[in-house]
Amino acid sequence: MNGPTSVPSMTDLAASLGVRIHDPAPPRDVYWTRAGCRSHGFDWGGPGPAVLLLHGGGLNAHTWDFVCLGLRGAARLVALDLRGHGDSDWSDDYRIGAMAEDVVAAADRLGFDRVRLVGMSLGGVVAAQVAAAHPGRVERLALVDVAPGVDFDSTERVRTFMAGLGQVDAIDTVVDAALRVSPRADRARVTYRMRALFRRAPDGGWVPKGDPRPPDFPAILAAIDRLAAQLTGLPVLLVRGGRSRVLPQSTAERLIARVPDGELVVVPDAGHNVQEDDPAALITALRAFLTR
Repeated sequence: MNGPTSVPSMTDLAASLGVRIHDPAPPRDVYWTRAGCRSHGFDWGGPGPAVLLLHGGGLNAHTWDFVCLGLRGAARLVALDLRGHGDSDWSDDYRIGAMAEDVVAAADRLGFDRVRLVGMSLGGVVAAQVAAAHPGRVERLALVDVAPGVDFDSTERVRTFMAGLGQVDAIDTVVDAALRVSPRADRARVTYRMRALFRRAPDGGWVPKGDPRPPDFPAILAAIDRLAAQLTGLPVLLVRGGRSRVLPQSTAERLIARVPDGELVVVPDAGHNVQEDDPAALITALRAFLTR
């Protein structure tokens, strides 16, 4: 262990990643309930079109912090915790359709008749389901590093690590373990992420926020295979991390070739988690697409 590490501030870390911050104020919490499941999100405010941002599996709404800081002046941004993640309730129903209806309920709670969606990985699958089930509610959709043919086997080491997380005495314990799995990762960014993924336990330790039960990967992969058919009626942006092993370039190109109004942007200096690896480049791509 390298000694205690302070959690970097959201704005300092965003600035170090090249994000031009429109407004440094933190977001406000928003809650809503559907089918007995209470969900949570961060409302960043701002003018312009309503944009809901959906995180990937094992992450939570904090993964969008840097992007929201940079996009805040261009849109009304709300980052959601999918059920079983972040500060949303755990559930016995993690079907893609159930999570999609949670997103629609969030839009209703916020008074948004029509929205623009940004979904990373699992969040992209949920966003596509929202667009398919409620086509009149979705104006355009940005996918981040997800398309039919993704290679989730490449994330096995990280998924195994995340699944094995339990209570720890200090966040640094988890950070050190994460850096052993991904030794080239930036310690400050890993510390920020882990602090967002854990909460204080009554005894003073730290416990993961997310439901530890494994996801239904066959169901998720089947939903990913339906993506192209769900995206034919609206403008679609696919953003791929140039270093992503999850989404090969050829796989991304195949999806866009099947989407009538689709475009592909590659962020060279990013892996699967584009929003954390290079938020400044993602902000540029999203601003151009979402405010069009």
